[in-house]
Formats: sequence, structure tokens, C-alpha cells
Amino acid sequence: MPTHVKLLLIDNVDSLGIVGDVVNVRVGYARNFLLPRGLAETPSDEKMKSLAAKRAQAEKDVSSLRSQREEMTEKLKGLDIELVRPCNDMGILYGAITQQEVATLLAAKGFAIRAREVRIPATIKRIDTYDVHVKLDSDLDAMIKLRVKPDRELSNDKTAAEEDGGKKPVDEKRALTREERRDAREDAMEEKRDARRAARSNAMDLLAADDAAKKATKGTWGAAKPADGASSGEAKADKSDKGDKAAKGDKAAKGDKSEKSDKPKKDKSEKKSKK
Repeated sequence: MPTHVKLLLIDNVDSLGIVGDVVNVRVGYARNFLLPRGLAETPSDEKMKSLAAKRAQAEKDVSSLRSQREEMTEKLKGLDIELVRPCNDMGILYGAITQQEVATLLAAKGFAIRAREVRIPATIKRIDTYDVHVKLDSDLDAMIKLRVKPDRELSNDKTAAEEDGGKKPVDEKRALTREERRDAREDAMEEKRDARRAARSNAMDLLAADDAAKKATKGTWGAAKPADGASSGEAKADKSDKGDKAAKGDKAAKGDKSEKSDKPKKDKSEKKSKK
């Protein structure tokens, strides 16, 4: 299945071409954007001839627009603009500055700039001076200065100081503050790492001490076993002696009983003989 398709532009399309151009675009772009909006159709010789006059006018418009953009680019180079925004006491804006706001400010000064032609390098959320890139074409661009100022006087505001004077600008002071904060974070992280290393070494020492104690206790248990064996042997001997004594006592008791039992018998026989 083909991924691209050739279409004839019947109107100007930014970043693609002007009316009468035959372009090779992706199938999805053609199906979802160009064809539903009536900006292109299947190319044919008859259609191209019918668009010849419209294409000539489009070429003139493109040439005129090119010259206007070249002139505008020269005027934009080095332009200094100001934008007043509400902020807190630390100079932080309540909302970031957008491309549309910059384009509106430039339009108020006579520059027909679209929002997508304004390139903000980073999020602008602080009172400061910024470099903003304005790109009108692939080879036409300019850098302008955007000064964001507060809508009221700040207690620590030094933006009124001259940049070439002896006073320190606000941005330099803020940069130093960020560096100090970064150094403090690095010091705190280093302290945490040292604490973890110390805890790890203490744990290793405790494990080594436990191993040594276990080995020592094993040695004492092995030495005590013969004594236990001897004591158990003595206990067995005592038990055997007690058993022998008990057996002898039983035998003696039985002998006494037999003698006692014989005496009555003798008496009875004697009585019979007397009679």
C-alpha cells in the first residue's frame, strides 16, 4: 500500500507550496487535511491549465511578501520592546508570557508577525530581559530584546539601574543566588553520602564482631562437652551403684522373710510330735 500520493494544490498552503504546485505528501495528510479542506485534488493537465492565471497572481504575491519580510527582518534586528506584567514581591510572574502576547505587542508597533513566527527559547516567568527569536522564513530571522517589567514598584527591584553603572543588575544577583542554592544542595547531598558510608561501615563492623563472638562461643561449647560427658558417666555410675544396692537390699529382705516363714512351720511340727 503506498504511503505517499501526488496532489495538485488549488490554493496556497504554508510550508508546502502555492497554487498550481504538484506536491508529494503522505496519504494521511492528504486524506485528513488537504482533501477535506479543498486545498488540493488529483492532478490533471486540464486543471493545471485552468489554474495558470491564479498561479501567476500567487507568484506575484509571494514575491511581494518576500520583499516585505526582508524589510521587516532588517527593522526587527536589535528591536527593544517592553511588556508590563503583574508579579509577586520576588519578581515572579503570575502567568508565563506566551508567543501570542509577543506577537500582539509587535503588531501594535506595526509588525505583522504571527504567533508561530515567534520563538521563545525558554519559559518566561520572571521580571528580566530576554532574547526572543523571530523567524519569518527559513533564511529570514531576527533577534529582539524583550524587557519584562512589573506593574508596581518592588522592594528589591533594581531594574532602574543602568546596565553599565556600578550597581549589580538583578539578573546577576539572581544568578549568584541560584549558584549558592546549587552549592548548598550539593553540600547536603555530600553530607548524606558520607552519613550512608559511615552507617555502612558501622554495620560491617557489627557483623564482624558478631562473627567473632559466634566463633568464640562455638569453641567454649566444644571444650565443655568432655566435662559434660564425664559428669553424665558419673551420674550413670551413681545410678548403677544405687541399683546394685537396691537389688542387694531386696535380696536381704527376701531372705529375712523366708526365715520368718520357716519358724512357724517348725513350731507346728514340734507341737505335733509332742502330742
